[in-house]
Amino acid sequence: MSPYSLPRVEDYEPYIGAAAVERILRKGESMEDFHIVQVSSTYYGGGVAELLGSLSLLMNQMGLRAGWRIIQGSPDFFSVTKKIHNALQGSDINLSEMKKAIYEQVVYENALRNHFDQDLVIVHDPQPLPLITHYKKKSPWVWTCHVDLSAPNAELWHYLLPFIEQYDAVILSLREYSRQLKVPELFFMPAIDPFSLKNRDLTESEIDERLSRYEIPTDLPLVVQVSRFDMWKDPLGVIEAFRLARKEVDATLVLLGNMATDDPEGEEIFRILVGEREERIIVLSMEDSGLVNALQRKASVILQKSIREGFGLTVAEAMWKGTPVIGGNVGGIRHQIRDGVNGFLVSSVQEAAARIVQLLRDEKLRREMGEKGRKAVQEKFLMTRYLEQYLDLFGSFKTVFRLDYRPGS
Repeated sequence: MSPYSLPRVEDYEPYIGAAAVERILRKGESMEDFHIVQVSSTYYGGGVAELLGSLSLLMNQMGLRAGWRIIQGSPDFFSVTKKIHNALQGSDINLSEMKKAIYEQVVYENALRNHFDQDLVIVHDPQPLPLITHYKKKSPWVWTCHVDLSAPNAELWHYLLPFIEQYDAVILSLREYSRQLKVPELFFMPAIDPFSLKNRDLTESEIDERLSRYEIPTDLPLVVQVSRFDMWKDPLGVIEAFRLARKEVDATLVLLGNMATDDPEGEEIFRILVGEREERIIVLSMEDSGLVNALQRKASVILQKSIREGFGLTVAEAMWKGTPVIGGNVGGIRHQIRDGVNGFLVSSVQEAAARIVQLLRDEKLRREMGEKGRKAVQEKFLMTRYLEQYLDLFGSFKTVFRLDYRPGS
């Protein structure tokens, strides 16, 4: 017997019910030994890594053969792909021939290092997107894009589209991100793993121990934002909103972030935020899932004041812990928060400040919103729902490519 313990689909029964567990296991049985590989740009530091870490393990626990590979790249490459990421969400980009050459050359180098003979290849986000051009496909390829595609930079989109439409299908987080592609578009909203270190239940002593380790005071209510150090998360707007709210209520603000290996802008944003530190404004750069969990549970209010957001898994994470969330009225956050019911949606610093004050003054409202938030995550945003969508996708491809699959069909 293995000394290690990993979540299984059966462990979700208290949350999703026996019938759902049985249905998912039945679908998994038909896919036993089905071999897939997921390709992304980093093992940690963002929502994609959170998803693939849990999803790949759950799939393997069911009997699928689910691999996960990371592309390698130079700082120049990730500088270019960060600009591409930003431009997909609407920023300007100087799409020079040099940038395109760096991007395509490094992807080509990764293609030489990786050999794909799996039943299905799933490529995530723009960093490894052109991989498909370097293989004679023997099975279907799917591109999954996790960013907000509602208004991409036109020049960049024109450049990327020929790569995208070589795939057999595209998965987007939301229907409003549809680009009316020539290939089928599917819509899978991300989900959380309630058994991960970041989301599992903690005792009060475990929470207190983790916060005291980082000298985070708990004598005043905590207002917290957990996210990558990224301009789209608007951390400076969070600080401004907190300073406005503090004129009416006493509290401590904690900004906890990290710098993913594929995001070279994070370090500069962190340096800017460090300049805003005060006694009651704490800025931490830390890879500590236990600390994230403890902060989200101890906080009176969680913010995710994004300007653009593909989905925003940190919203679901906080809601799962029964903590009310104030989120930017954008992207996937709008699909998680029902404004005024299980959280608040805001579109400005002033609105965010007003909602901070309201929640800190009203314990009953915090409790009610927190309870409704957890219920919403249980119903819509647990990993088993995400897993089942993938199983349905695999099943639809399995019949096609094992009987008469033709590349590009």
